[in-house]
Amino acid sequence: MKRVLITGGAGFIGSNLVQSLHREGHTITVLDNLSEQVHSADPETSVLYQSIKGKVSFVRGSVEVKEDLLKVLPGQDVVVHYAAETGTGQSMYEVDRYVSANIGATGLLLDLLGNLKHDVKRMVIASSRSIYGEGKYLRSDGSAVYPKHRSQADLEAGVFEVLDPDTRGPLRLVATDEDSKIHPSSVYGITKQVQEQLVMTVCPLLGIEPVALRYQNVYGPGQSLVNPYTGILSIFSNLIMNGKAINIFEDGLESRDFVFIDDVVQATMLAIAHPNAGHGIYNVGSGMPTDVQTVAGKLMECFGREVPVRVSGNFRLGDIRHNFADLGRINHRLGFVPTVSFADGIARFVAWAKSLGPKESRYEQSLAEMKQRGLMK
Repeated sequence: MKRVLITGGAGFIGSNLVQSLHREGHTITVLDNLSEQVHSADPETSVLYQSIKGKVSFVRGSVEVKEDLLKVLPGQDVVVHYAAETGTGQSMYEVDRYVSANIGATGLLLDLLGNLKHDVKRMVIASSRSIYGEGKYLRSDGSAVYPKHRSQADLEAGVFEVLDPDTRGPLRLVATDEDSKIHPSSVYGITKQVQEQLVMTVCPLLGIEPVALRYQNVYGPGQSLVNPYTGILSIFSNLIMNGKAINIFEDGLESRDFVFIDDVVQATMLAIAHPNAGHGIYNVGSGMPTDVQTVAGKLMECFGREVPVRVSGNFRLGDIRHNFADLGRINHRLGFVPTVSFADGIARFVAWAKSLGPKESRYEQSLAEMKQRGLMK
């Protein structure tokens, strides 16, 4: 049995990880600030917080506060560092907040471990597919290319697909492996890249095995239906339940790798306990791309309700076109294989969302914020 500290452990992924660790009899401590953006204005009544209550030693506090970290670090065997701000679009105009919460807090955490007598043997950092920016592509001759951010001029002209940076010819999308180029296109992505590098560089000097998990788009029961800055599945679901139209950006063929929460927890449990996991960087995803039009259609099918769908050509600066995970490394080293198909996962997510009913959303407000700052066209 292990003593596990989960920062941000009342969040979507963290609370689900708590369930799995609790079933196996581990001793769990959670440090979480119960952010209103995730948990609503009355966070202690939130579904996520209630799901871990009584199963953990809970400290309401911030990873940015030294005194709060000192309350929870002593005596831990494993640290799973989830606490972070996670809105890609929001990060572009709340830069200081994201840098402080993601980079500054990780630096503080590592600094304290370097100056404390500690028992931590392994640290798992929640990294992100966002650090890659655009995914991996192949030219017609089979050579790999990692395109830069798409230009505003191309997006305004309706040229949404990624083009060869040298010839402006077409490219073939392939799975992104862990050795692919890292060139994030958002402040959020930059902060996750730095978080990962800090942990992978500093932890070995402290006698701690680091593990970085580059999560793709995680979804499933427990995902916040009130946070408008992350998760098109939640955003679209709330729109459908409220009978509102869905505005699909670009041409709707942009794709993501949607990975179900149970598979993410399985991969994280391996990262915590598998003897081969230490000092490794691993993609965690389904290994399959799904486009946004398909997502909207499948959600309406599962809800049994049609709403107007408009493919508008709107776009957000900093958004990527495609990215899906190559899972070869995590499969070979840790034996991880995702088990939940997109069709099954969506059905389970919708059943859960229906049980909660529609929520008041700040989605329109979030779009207005981006438009005001020139980040959405």
